[in-house]
Amino acid sequence: MTSVSAKLVDALAAAETVVVLTGAGASAESGIATFRDPDGLWEQFSPEELANVEAFLDNPTLVQGWYRYRQVAIEEAAPNAGHRALTRLEQLVPRFACITQNVDNLHQEAGTERVIELHGNIIRSYCIDCGEPHTLDASVAADDDPEPVRCDECGGLIRPDVVWFGERLPPDAIASANAWARDADVFLCVGTSAVVFPAADLPLEALDHGAYLADVNPDTSAVSGKAQVHLQAPAGEALPALVEAVAARINPEAA
Repeated sequence: MTSVSAKLVDALAAAETVVVLTGAGASAESGIATFRDPDGLWEQFSPEELANVEAFLDNPTLVQGWYRYRQVAIEEAAPNAGHRALTRLEQLVPRFACITQNVDNLHQEAGTERVIELHGNIIRSYCIDCGEPHTLDASVAADDDPEPVRCDECGGLIRPDVVWFGERLPPDAIASANAWARDADVFLCVGTSAVVFPAADLPLEALDHGAYLADVNPDTSAVSGKAQVHLQAPAGEALPALVEAVAARINPEAA
């Protein structure tokens, strides 16, 4: 362990409040399929073409099928070592929040309790008219299914509970994320490029309020140069070792 990493371990072990911001890199090691399978049904479409309200209203069956296709891929994935390490870190420190830009539900599957979802959750769906929760059946992903899924209560169209292009982030989620960032003693950026706003403001907000800022990313991100430490490794490699060291520092007798 380098001296800089040792300082991060010290900071985490002493912290009252630890906040983590995760991006796509945090789930990369879980093997979640990309939006377009090279040989798949959705090869001809881009996310920008389908992940918006206009596309949904123009062709709800197509958009529902694309999201069900993505749901199936995510349901077949499992939390990786990075997700599990963050769950353990939550158990070690007094106050913890995981703010995620991901929609894959893997933090919750790993057992993390306080997850703030900035972009929603692809596993959930709801009616655009009455708001009733709904589930997209696997049959909606069939290429020849002509009818969109509609609400059992009011007949409204069912959409995934995710933030689409052109939509604002959930006000409660971003307000909670900002409050946690301001209170953080240590703020970890994990697998995020830190270029998508307003999420990219969160590590800077934490830094402005005195947090120890660390970047966990195999690549250089927009926040790497501002962080006190950059752990240049995938989350599944860096986080288990980091959390193990924090646990040993907090409770040496159990190590």
